[in-house]
Amino acid sequence: MRNERTLRIMTAEGCLRGSVEEELVVFKGIPYAAPPVGANRWKAPQPVTPWRGDREATAWGAASWQSLEYCQAMGGGDPGNLSEDCLYLNVWTPDAEPATPLPVMVWIHGGGFAVGSGGLTPYLGAPLARRGAVIVTLNYRLGHLGFFAHPALDREYADGEVVNNFALLDQIAALQWVQRNIRAFGGNPKNVTLMGESSGARSVLSLYASPLARGLFHKGIVQSAYGVPDVSRSEALKKGEALARHFGLKEASAEQLRALPADSFWPLAPSQGVGPVAISGDRVLPEPMLSVFSAARQQPLPLMIGSNSDEASVLAYFGVDAAKVIAGIRDKHPLLLRLIKLLYSGVWDDAELGRQVARDMTFTTVGYMAALAQHRIGSPAWRYYFDYVSENARDLYRHGTWHGNEIPYVLNTLEQLDPADAARPFTGGDRDFSRRVSEYWLRFARDATPFSHQIAGETDWPAWHPWGDVTLRFGRKGLADVVVEKRFMRRRMQIFRLLMRAFVHLRHE
Repeated sequence: MRNERTLRIMTAEGCLRGSVEEELVVFKGIPYAAPPVGANRWKAPQPVTPWRGDREATAWGAASWQSLEYCQAMGGGDPGNLSEDCLYLNVWTPDAEPATPLPVMVWIHGGGFAVGSGGLTPYLGAPLARRGAVIVTLNYRLGHLGFFAHPALDREYADGEVVNNFALLDQIAALQWVQRNIRAFGGNPKNVTLMGESSGARSVLSLYASPLARGLFHKGIVQSAYGVPDVSRSEALKKGEALARHFGLKEASAEQLRALPADSFWPLAPSQGVGPVAISGDRVLPEPMLSVFSAARQQPLPLMIGSNSDEASVLAYFGVDAAKVIAGIRDKHPLLLRLIKLLYSGVWDDAELGRQVARDMTFTTVGYMAALAQHRIGSPAWRYYFDYVSENARDLYRHGTWHGNEIPYVLNTLEQLDPADAARPFTGGDRDFSRRVSEYWLRFARDATPFSHQIAGETDWPAWHPWGDVTLRFGRKGLADVVVEKRFMRRRMQIFRLLMRAFVHLRHE
């Protein structure tokens, strides 16, 4: 059993009392900023009021207001208690007093910026912490509470100082907490890896593009970031005014907006918000993230980035019929369809063609674009492609790895999860593959620097360069291979990257 001194850790804000869970010291529900409620709603996170005595850190902090049912259906499970008072983080450490400070891995959860929490089972930090890292997960403001613009709020700022991306500022505040305090948990504040999936991955890329995040982390892991352009401030302001009118506030004041009940936002239709992307043009994200990477102006930090073989699985949640999309292209743009079919030779079924095009245009191309941007600034990048399916579920996932299904493998949390179907349990082969894959995540966090040329492993993983165009495949056709592949989807990526740049340019002219 850990001694009393290890369970009590003094932070800059006060003393925390954690708990021991299977030989790890765990601290839950640590406030990293003041509650963003009342006059603090839609403001930058404010400092925590220091406390005296011990503060119990043994229970999860509340998650931001969201749809409980939606989170359980596709967000990773039950997010727990919901509240506008949601700025809490969690820490797992194998040793608060190591001989050498440990690498720090900070996880930003996904969920379309609408659902999720840092305490969900797929994200629990124990498995990676046991293998020599300090793991941090966090909650942040979601939906309208996290991304919002309105003229009444603009008037509170000087020119050029307007803030609309409160969720990104929350993440920055959590990284500032890490810089202040993680050494007390055994972590190395000079070796912080920021990682996330889906909207969490978009967050990582946005923080690469934000001038306010400089110096707060040292490398990033981006899982299944999507290429949907950020919303412009002008569009966000129109949405904010429409939202105020929805609540009967035609000439809303800031005070009236902040008086609206916090739980009145999440039931609104998705079209009434700005998600699943951030707002470009404020002080946090002055330029659209995709534009920053297209121009190679991101932070020069090492980057691991990739996506899954059936990312189009997420389309069903948004009511998109891939076959109808292809049929629409055939009717309106027959020449474009001919080009697409050249890129996907041998795929004749509209539904399958639509899935693959949606996957590559929306997800796979982001990894290629980011890797090319990294090359242009002389900062290393590693591309991956995840195509492993649990041994007992290969007949169900016949198109490949669904959006988000890589998470328990790369975070090594498979042992903690119950399978979706009890008759199809995870196998020893699944668990072995999880450990093999997560070893690359750990080695990147521990060893990658701006001067690294490869990540060593069972298969050495070279950094990406356009002349080699190397991608590491985790799984191939569902099986447990870890192999290097050259020129992976190269022609598709070159064409789709140009289409993405043109689309982003048109959206922000």
